[in-house]
Amino acid sequence: MPDAVSGAAERLTSFRVLFHSEGLDGVIVPRSDEYLGEYVPACAERLAWISEFTGSAGLAIILDTRAAVFSDGRYITQMDEQIDGALWDRLHITETPPGNWLAAHAPQDAKIGYDPKVISQAVLDTLAAPDISLVPTTRNLIDVIWSDRPSAPMAPAIVHSLEFAGENSKAKRAALAERLIREDQDAVVINDTTSVAWLLNIRGTDVPCTPVVLSSALLYRDARVDLFIASGKITDEVRSWLGADVTVRLPDSLPETLANLSGKTVVVDRANTPVWFTQMLKTSGATVVEASDPCALPRATKNLVEQEGARKAHLRDAVAVCKFLHWLETHAIGSTELDAAAQLKAFRSEAPGFREESFETISAAGPNGAIMHYRVTPKSNRSIGADTVYLVDSGGQYVDGTTDITRTIWTGPGLPSKELQAAFTRVLKGNLRLGRAVFPVGIAGHALDSLARFSLWQARLDFDHGTGHGVGSYLSVHEGPQRISKAFSPVALAPGMILSNEPGYYRPGSFGIRLETLLLISEPETGPDGKQFLSFEILTFAPFDKRLVDPDILGDEDAALLNSYHADVLAAVGPHLPHDVSSWLAHACSPINRK
Repeated sequence: MPDAVSGAAERLTSFRVLFHSEGLDGVIVPRSDEYLGEYVPACAERLAWISEFTGSAGLAIILDTRAAVFSDGRYITQMDEQIDGALWDRLHITETPPGNWLAAHAPQDAKIGYDPKVISQAVLDTLAAPDISLVPTTRNLIDVIWSDRPSAPMAPAIVHSLEFAGENSKAKRAALAERLIREDQDAVVINDTTSVAWLLNIRGTDVPCTPVVLSSALLYRDARVDLFIASGKITDEVRSWLGADVTVRLPDSLPETLANLSGKTVVVDRANTPVWFTQMLKTSGATVVEASDPCALPRATKNLVEQEGARKAHLRDAVAVCKFLHWLETHAIGSTELDAAAQLKAFRSEAPGFREESFETISAAGPNGAIMHYRVTPKSNRSIGADTVYLVDSGGQYVDGTTDITRTIWTGPGLPSKELQAAFTRVLKGNLRLGRAVFPVGIAGHALDSLARFSLWQARLDFDHGTGHGVGSYLSVHEGPQRISKAFSPVALAPGMILSNEPGYYRPGSFGIRLETLLLISEPETGPDGKQFLSFEILTFAPFDKRLVDPDILGDEDAALLNSYHADVLAAVGPHLPHDVSSWLAHACSPINRK
């Protein structure tokens, strides 16, 4: 992160002087930009600049004499390593909700500032506290002192052809417009860049790992769209592709356009849209209806073209991953985490249609694997030694699909400990059982979550992250609204959705285990009583490391599932590999024996 003020303490001091001059007692700094996406451009890494925490989810509250950063269970270890505990409280966002911390530490009648363009109403609601006023600022105060802040990205939008999209934008817009008409609504704000990309069949390169172009839109009940995007980002080709019903406007014209909706009924997603939109619309005299992003569910339920694209992308990705796993057999010991990540990316780069990684590869040896979202740097880079647990979580963005896979590897040549084998096997059992689940239509992901945890729970073990997230079609690798998690979800799983299946176990200071495959929900089948049931098609093909399996804990039923999966891997991937890699894969996929 670039430094405008030298040192973390100096940055905090300068920031406190600034917000006091604005009449504020504190400021909220979320880890988000104007589009509230998971990945943000360098110019929007405000939380990282002020706190040095680089996780993809978090929020800071800075008061006069105390400050705190909050994140979820994926990042607790990372926060402890990156954030200066003398300057910041480092807190689990569920165990210590930010609103509770603010109520406990802010002075009475405090005025706490926030930039309404980078925070949602849903997040603001969690920060409400008695005798505290949340005050919108007219500018982002971090930007005021971040003098060497990077420029905004200016790459052009890209056409996403029907060969990969499977449905034209006109049809998508018409379907959503019909919904507006049924609900007697006039327009909907679409601020999620992945929703804009899906709706208009465009992509971009504005943020790392997610092929979107920074933009927002208004969709009207007559299926017209106003697209708000920086000047120069729409080429003649893209303008022609968008068609006459899409009007390209500059972001500076948003206030005037929203003011013109006076007297109209406008839909806003309170969780995924900056609160600024609601404030502007209400000031303009519009009626605001809070509802979910109408693009989210149809975007999540992939059409047949997108489903087939996912299969093809995953097969090409499997070839790259299997080449990498073979490379580990001969090159892991003595290489480093950075070496391995670079080699995996090189193998993926050979695949047709590969564009970029779908997230920065988690290449983690030994204790680094216990950091759930570890990001290797030259400073943290560990050598991969003999008899080491190595965790690699990675994915690719292909023009026809998005991939995400995690494997945990034993480097040898010795044998892993029984304790390690036991934990790995219980994680594997969870992955196998969830992947083969059959469940009634209408079931949401929380109802399946315990399938992935059951074996771990029997050993009094667990993991502090969700079991499964949605995955886009050449879009975000973390896509909603579907998920598999302990937390309740109101969204029923439906045919065409793609989800991850990634149970894990983490021993801080020692090792991490995660095993991830992607699943496509198949079309329903009718049971003997007439009830319809869904199941998963496994998209990911790469072997699990049998050296880490305890056959007795695995058991006969799960051994059969593992052998069946490995047979599928060998049949699907083997013919596309060089002879030496294919021979290695045959051995890696050979049946596991139980005596």
